[in-house]
Amino acid sequence: MATTQIAPAAHQRLLPRTGRAGFGDALRSEFTKIKSTRSTYWTLLALVVVCVGVGALACAGTASHPQGISPANFDATQQSLAGLYVGQLVIAALGALTITSEYSTGMIRTSLSVQPRRGVVFAAKGVVFAVVTLITGLIASFGAFFVGQAILSHAHLSATLGQPNVLRAVIGGALFLTACGMLAYGLGAILRHTAAAISAAIGLLFVLTVLVQFLPQSWQNSVDKWMPALAGGQVWATKVTPGSHQFPAWGGFAVLAGYAAVAIIAGLVCFRTRDA
Repeated sequence: MATTQIAPAAHQRLLPRTGRAGFGDALRSEFTKIKSTRSTYWTLLALVVVCVGVGALACAGTASHPQGISPANFDATQQSLAGLYVGQLVIAALGALTITSEYSTGMIRTSLSVQPRRGVVFAAKGVVFAVVTLITGLIASFGAFFVGQAILSHAHLSATLGQPNVLRAVIGGALFLTACGMLAYGLGAILRHTAAAISAAIGLLFVLTVLVQFLPQSWQNSVDKWMPALAGGQVWATKVTPGSHQFPAWGGFAVLAGYAAVAIIAGLVCFRTRDA
């Protein structure tokens, strides 16, 4: 009876893959998860619509009543990016859901059975979410800027990307959204409950900012610049408000990034030490 000979190359293809899954495999797996979830598309679309729409409304209101506005002191870029104040809450919700949704469905146990190295899973989730958020944030920021400047041009108050600090501010808007999302991602890993993580993120980014305004003015001057949203928002401003006690653009963004880093590190510790 004839024996079937298998070529060496074909034989290699038939052999089962050995070894444990690496970081690249984890990245592909997490990208597949995030792109196969319908809510991700709707949330990212909502982010773009909110950022562009709110910014357009803010610019339209200014353009319709331009009296008394000095072009030298008016920050047209920041005005067109006003939607980021609401957009930060949208991306915070998605950041929390990126990890808490797997706890609520129990899929986290399946993920860890395939890739037992928890640090790799946590890092892959964070990297994929950060990249998706940054790309979407750039689309939202540039879209809001161009729409807003088209509206402001009718009142001769518009800015261009070539003016000082404008390009930095528009790109900074995307970085701001990414940092807010990563802050919520870290909180999601700590709390492991969607509602709790979203509430905590909104509390840090929005509610805390509002409550500070009720402090005496002398206290506000010292506390304001340490609030994550207020500090991080300096990166998408092109002009410094007279009498402002805020950090400069990148210094303020570093404060927001510091909050996000603390949340992510604490989330990683919790993710690695607690039962799934």
